[in-house]
Amino acid sequence: MLKLLAQKGSKSMQIIAVRREHLRRIGLLLLIVVAVVLYRLRFRWIPLTPTRMNSRKLGLQADREYFQLEGNKFLILGGSMHYFRVPRAYWTDRMLKMKALGLNTLTTYVPWNLHEPQKGIYNFKDNLDLVAYLRLASDLDLWVILRPGPYICSELDLGGLPSWLLRDKNMKLRTTYFGFTDAVDDFFDELIPKVIPFQYKEGGPIIAVQVENEYGGYAKDPKYMGFVYEALLNRGIVELFMTSDNKDGLSKGSIAGALPTINFQKLDSGQRLLKSLQPGKPQMVMEYWSGWFDHWGSHHHIYREGILNTIAALLNKGVSINLYMFHGGTNFGFMNGAQDFGTYIADVTSYDYDAPLSEAGDYTEKYIQIRELYMKYLGQELPEQPTQMYKSSYATIHLKEYIPLWEALSQLEKPIQSERPINMENLPINNGSGQAYGYTLYNTVINSGGILRSEQNVRDRAQVFVDGQSIGFLDYKNVELAIPAATGKRNLSLLVENRGRVNYGDKLDDQRKGLIGDIFLNKEPLNGFTIYPLEMKTSFIESFSAIQLKPNPEKPIFPAFFYGILHVDSLPYDTFVKLKGWKKGVVFVNGMNLGRYWEIGPQQALYLPAPWVQHGNNEIVIFEESSAGQTVEFLDKPDLGQAQHV
Repeated sequence: MLKLLAQKGSKSMQIIAVRREHLRRIGLLLLIVVAVVLYRLRFRWIPLTPTRMNSRKLGLQADREYFQLEGNKFLILGGSMHYFRVPRAYWTDRMLKMKALGLNTLTTYVPWNLHEPQKGIYNFKDNLDLVAYLRLASDLDLWVILRPGPYICSELDLGGLPSWLLRDKNMKLRTTYFGFTDAVDDFFDELIPKVIPFQYKEGGPIIAVQVENEYGGYAKDPKYMGFVYEALLNRGIVELFMTSDNKDGLSKGSIAGALPTINFQKLDSGQRLLKSLQPGKPQMVMEYWSGWFDHWGSHHHIYREGILNTIAALLNKGVSINLYMFHGGTNFGFMNGAQDFGTYIADVTSYDYDAPLSEAGDYTEKYIQIRELYMKYLGQELPEQPTQMYKSSYATIHLKEYIPLWEALSQLEKPIQSERPINMENLPINNGSGQAYGYTLYNTVINSGGILRSEQNVRDRAQVFVDGQSIGFLDYKNVELAIPAATGKRNLSLLVENRGRVNYGDKLDDQRKGLIGDIFLNKEPLNGFTIYPLEMKTSFIESFSAIQLKPNPEKPIFPAFFYGILHVDSLPYDTFVKLKGWKKGVVFVNGMNLGRYWEIGPQQALYLPAPWVQHGNNEIVIFEESSAGQTVEFLDKPDLGQAQHV
């Protein structure tokens, strides 16, 4: 305990030292103070909070050049934080840190794909309990801007749209195509009644609701925004409507009845966008990109230069600001999205985003600097910063048992037989909703060697096996593979990974995964497939503790699941799972999917939050595709890889 107190004390002293150091940087801050003083002389902002409101009649108004809340001038100082990327046990901690930064508004998306994982089957429990999230925001005196989509982007798989929509071969996402609008109506029938009681005029924290998201950059159907607007309005949304766009999207993404807002990162581009907003209306940056996301095979993106200057300039103009992100969190499981503007690249597991509050909820230099700026702007002391949570470096463990994938297939349900390949979304499983995430194994029989060609029908990466022996990979760049010559029948297997569906751009309709068409051997299509959906659900992972595992040999058979125990003899603390020597796969702790790892980086350690760790034994399962390390380490700090300035 003394050691723990000393560590906490040491960290507190470090924070104090950082504050003192930044106070010395008076050059920039003096300019900010002058700007703020001049601004406040002509524009008095009253920091209203839910508990200070005596009436609930008018709501947030946008009929002048500044926002009004019940007739009082109001400036939105917001921050984005997504409940589905933060362990529920940490929601309170993160919101209190939001208030300590000087923010008065919480902005959150609603992920349709997570709330309706199978058509007609909804999940609003545990970490997806939106009602509890909104109630907590209200209890902590935070206003809320709700961004319910249906499309949300957010670097989330398919931009937050459920993959089962793609079972329809004619599907046209984000349009008034009846197959899409019918599904949106069903989802909104379930979602909107849950949020109605949390509207401002009902006594709740929601002061504004966004219509769709950045539709101007898509704009495939001029009737679509009207459909979404009416869908929200007709179900009882009565608060201020907003839209949100970047670059040239403002002209195509706005709609009568909703206030346009903008998204940007650099001040020069932001100033150009501000000029294009409606005159005589409040100006708001819905997404001031405080950092950036990462993708596999690149660097960890950081954004520092010009942030304080930009925020100060916006404050001086009376522009409301929402930090995207205030706290990014984590793409747990297979949640991550991807980009494809000519080249497919998938996002990493971490959604740290170089945000003011780190992936694990730690204060950053950026947080301290913005807090000092907001404190001077508001002219008052801010709430005390909550204590930073302790991180632990647990003992290194050896995963002494394992089971090859080929033997683990017996734990799955009966495989699917099909003459031709079937893409993941159209597999006849999950109550007719298909397979959303994970891997799919396609087995067939061949009688010869030759050239195996994918014809770009592998989405996104396939490891190819002949009689259980890996012979290489097929993906977007590698579209053919030599099959060694031999006589007799042999088993050909393709383990296809869905690395994440594109979340932004024109290719949303083209995001079916697995094998989306024929695979050819010597120009002849293969047939007679046995298909195993490897969704990696919790029940499947937990089954390994009850079956006969093998001792981990010096040369394991891959792919394989490796099993070990992390023993924790103290209170559980946050930690980071380091997989030195492992190549590519997925990590599970007590059945919870932490996400993907890949040696190409940039991310080199996965965040393991304390609420998912228990006192005593913790089951660690690692699915490794091709090369296992000897040990697994647990660090007390993150490793997001080599940094690169945006």
